[in-house]
Amino acid sequence: MKHLILSLLAVAALSAAQGKQTFTGTITDNMCAKAGHSQMRMGPTDAECTIACIRAHDATYVLYDGKDVYTLSDQQTPEKFAAQKVRVIGTLDAKTKTIQVDSIRIRKSAAISRIWWRSRSSTRCRC
Repeated sequence: MKHLILSLLAVAALSAAQGKQTFTGTITDNMCAKAGHSQMRMGPTDAECTIACIRAHDATYVLYDGKDVYTLSDQQTPEKFAAQKVRVIGTLDAKTKTIQVDSIRIRKSAAISRIWWRSRSSTRCRC
């Protein structure tokens, strides 16, 4: 009986650990994830450098959270989020550090910040 209960608890723990999670970080490529784009500089912006590394060097899109680098299962959607702070919802394979992506969305705080700066830069002082 103890063995059965322990087995059920182990299965429950594994099932819970493999559930969907939310990850936040920056979409980049696996070549420049931790070092940044200043060494490669394959474009004038980090976004252009990321896309160029993906295309020219067979790199892959990853999520960098400032500490860890996670490979993304979806290699199409991240292109439109290159070098942006995002929220990824998915399931993590801890052994391979790969997120099975369900969705990618720009982080709200990043979107609000960008809108605020755009509105500020278009405002002219009439002093």
